[in-house]
Amino acid sequence: MSFPNPAASVKLVLLGEAAVGKSSLVLRFVLNDFQENKEPTIGAAFLTQKCTIGERTIKYEIWDTAGQERFASLAPMYYRNAQAALVVYDITKPASFIKARHWVKELHEQASKDITIALVGNKYDLVENDNDDNEESLRKVSIEEGQGLADEEGLLFFETSAKTAHNVNDVFIGIGSKIPDTSASSSSNNASNGPNHEGGRIDLSSGNSSSQPSDSVH
Repeated sequence: MSFPNPAASVKLVLLGEAAVGKSSLVLRFVLNDFQENKEPTIGAAFLTQKCTIGERTIKYEIWDTAGQERFASLAPMYYRNAQAALVVYDITKPASFIKARHWVKELHEQASKDITIALVGNKYDLVENDNDDNEESLRKVSIEEGQGLADEEGLLFFETSAKTAHNVNDVFIGIGSKIPDTSASSSSNNASNGPNHEGGRIDLSSGNSSSQPSDSVH
């Protein structure tokens, strides 16, 4: 009789400018929900979700960090010992892409050397009906720019919409596929190793099995 492998814990941190949709991406992944006017994150929020990839089950322990500049100095406490990071920008705001470059540089310099990083251009729903001749397009960061940065820095790259769920599950499946079994399974002691920040800590994992993504969401 065979038993399923235990879930391997992976600490994942989200970084990016305020209002690019980091919390909305997490909410979509964890609860398959979207809130139009979500309150800004204060400090950081903590959430968990399991993701089945082939025969592996990964338990993501997600630190969703605040994007306001006054919280930027706290970021190293959250990405320390992280196995994975999402660097998120808004494809309609060039300044958020510049900030994304900064976060990628900081992660390469200060985070774990083997960290898996995904560059995520969010709010695709605002531009999905555009065509190349549309001079009024809201898109300000091209796919080529995003892919170019990802290729240059060795990152995964996705454009997503937390609002419509476009590509959201694919981001987490893509990250999980890049993390070696040994890295994930040995990380269980480090995955929750974040700052003691109970005031901004939210755990939405309980009673959530019905919304767990699997490899069937591709």
